[in-house]
Amino acid sequence: MAHVSLTPSPMSAPFPGVPVVLALDLGTTTGWALQAADGLITSGTVSFRPSRYDGGGMRYLRFRGWLEQLANDAGTITAIHFEEVRRHVGTDAAHVYGGLLATLTSWAETAGVAYQGVPVGTIKRHATGKGNANKDAMMAAARARGFSPADDNEADAIAILLWALETRGGVQ
Repeated sequence: MAHVSLTPSPMSAPFPGVPVVLALDLGTTTGWALQAADGLITSGTVSFRPSRYDGGGMRYLRFRGWLEQLANDAGTITAIHFEEVRRHVGTDAAHVYGGLLATLTSWAETAGVAYQGVPVGTIKRHATGKGNANKDAMMAAARARGFSPADDNEADAIAILLWALETRGGVQ
């Protein structure tokens, strides 16, 4: 089940040549945020939880299909930034993340889209000033910037997108 927030970004006027940038918080419930070519930022969550009748690879096929549909709807995606997780508490979460990451990177390579992982601490520090901020702090930081995230997955994706836009992907 997907959730979408249509929250106008602080940049309200369209800018010519605005890159289409996608930010992802990969997981069974994936948070996403996208800056479209008109400068509007949209965000939401999408669930890749398998049903009891799904084979082991169905969540990854659905993820790939979702990426393709998003690219068709949004236009040419210039760059994808995702939360780079180096340590998972649970084995299942690590497996899901690894499968989604493999699917994302292979899709991006095929589509010719640049992609970059962003360390968790970097995202949290940029959003809140603390590299170890908790979920509530990330939600509050997104709200303070004018967004209405439904959960921490969406808040993290918004934070990744804002980091990517404000630092030009870590260049500044």
